[in-house]
Amino acid sequence: MNYIVVDLEWNQAMSSKSSVFNKLPIHLSGEIIEIGAVKLNDDMSLGEEFTVDVRPVYFKRMHYKVKKITGFDKERLSHGLPFPDALDAFREWCGEDVTFLTWGCDDRRILEQNIIIHDLDWDWISGWVNLQLIYNLQTGGDKNQKSLASAMEHFAIEQTRVAHDALGDAYNTALVCTHLDMAEGMRLYPDAAQILAARMPNAKPKAEAQDSDALRHESFPGFSTKAAAFADERIAALACPVCGRVLGAEKWVNQGDQRYMNIFSCEDDGPFLVRVKFRKDAEDNSWTANRLVYEADGDMVDFYRAKAAQSRRRGRGHAKKKNRPA
Repeated sequence: MNYIVVDLEWNQAMSSKSSVFNKLPIHLSGEIIEIGAVKLNDDMSLGEEFTVDVRPVYFKRMHYKVKKITGFDKERLSHGLPFPDALDAFREWCGEDVTFLTWGCDDRRILEQNIIIHDLDWDWISGWVNLQLIYNLQTGGDKNQKSLASAMEHFAIEQTRVAHDALGDAYNTALVCTHLDMAEGMRLYPDAAQILAARMPNAKPKAEAQDSDALRHESFPGFSTKAAAFADERIAALACPVCGRVLGAEKWVNQGDQRYMNIFSCEDDGPFLVRVKFRKDAEDNSWTANRLVYEADGDMVDFYRAKAAQSRRRGRGHAKKKNRPA
């Protein structure tokens, strides 16, 4: 088994309403502009490195946020390889029987979307491990996501490579691997999500849990207001976890205690329940939004409908009071 730590950088459309989406067969969340990877030797030490820039064909204009974070510009990308050529080079470098190690799940989703939209073979990328789960298992964490920077700080790893560079982030992630018991981590990995869920402060026994395991659990910090969070596409928009199509939503329902939920529906793959939980930072008063996506069964949809109906009734009651003569 070849373990390869991989990291991707990708460009985004300027808006979720960009006309480019009308020309694409699936929703493309991001177009890869750089692939970086590091092989792990049998003793889990760092081995060979790989990096390649990729020239985009759909999102050619650099999103200002991506440009600011990565430093990529149009001139650099003009010298990148077309994605099929870059993927061929990456596949040849990887070799056979590969398991990819990533920090989080986004890289897998983006790579799969880019392979699909270019109609390329993807059977060889079936093995994936989210290193965040192993890190949380071995450092007393729960299901909440931890940043790569916090993991490096935990292990006192000095930052020697540039962050938000695909090879730099892959290298730093590989360094975190050297501080983990990867053999034990891989042994427990199939049950990692369940183990970590049990560590949550309000964890319930599995038989009493209201919802199934989340398909996605994402955390987005740094919002000035909750309204700003709901205006952000990462919170308010959802691509179908199955087919990648942009989904239509109903309305956000306030459940109290800084919790909100919504139903996003796919014609082919059914409804998905999205929950958002806000947490306020006491130091700078910014908001962090934790978003969970579930495949919604009938009970979940009925629960949402009931809460939405209650919200409408309360809204009408408030309107009458407000318009009542003094």
